[in-house]
Amino acid sequence: MTTPVKTGVLVADDHAVVRHGVRSILSAQPDFEVLAEAADGAEAVAMARAHEPNLAILDVSMPRLTGLQAARELSRRLPQIRLLMLSIHDEEQYFFEALRAGASGYVLKSAVDRDLVEACRATMRGESFLYPDAAAALVKDRLARAAAGEEVPVDPLTPREAEVLKLIAEAHTNQQIADLLVISPKTVENHRARILDKLGMRDRVELTRYAIRRGLVQP
Repeated sequence: MTTPVKTGVLVADDHAVVRHGVRSILSAQPDFEVLAEAADGAEAVAMARAHEPNLAILDVSMPRLTGLQAARELSRRLPQIRLLMLSIHDEEQYFFEALRAGASGYVLKSAVDRDLVEACRATMRGESFLYPDAAAALVKDRLARAAAGEEVPVDPLTPREAEVLKLIAEAHTNQQIADLLVISPKTVENHRARILDKLGMRDRVELTRYAIRRGLVQP
């Protein structure tokens, strides 16, 4: 995919002030145009399908669908769109999950002023952008753990189960989850039972604590 003369951008973050800041930074550049904004992951997917931007900038933690879940959905539905993750998290887990979800880059919100434009341009050139202060340490740590024979944790949940877990933790009812995911309430109940079984948990309280630890919802 060649880099367009002016890159159309979708900005998705559940905080309006962050969206405004990102829009302001990109609007000051001659090669970017913000086409649309979204306040959650599900809206980001819908807006991307409607506006077909060249680049989607997704906050890792958002309601309904997280940025990671939205990235996986966009990678499947609209593989031509380049993906860049925006996050307050500098933990290894989020960084590698972003890469697995199809993102080309990962920018810390604390360094948006410094890194965002460079990250967007690198992503559109087909290159990866890793925030400079932590990427090398994250990779080194992961390689060291693997070399030592330490098992790298793997999420036991499927992407769909993670979606259901997130909505459960956000206190949605089975019917509401069914409506949001366009599945039956019975299927939601089956997902819930499998999630509880896989995680060895008993109730929504434990599931919510797990979802917070996994970064699926904010505490």
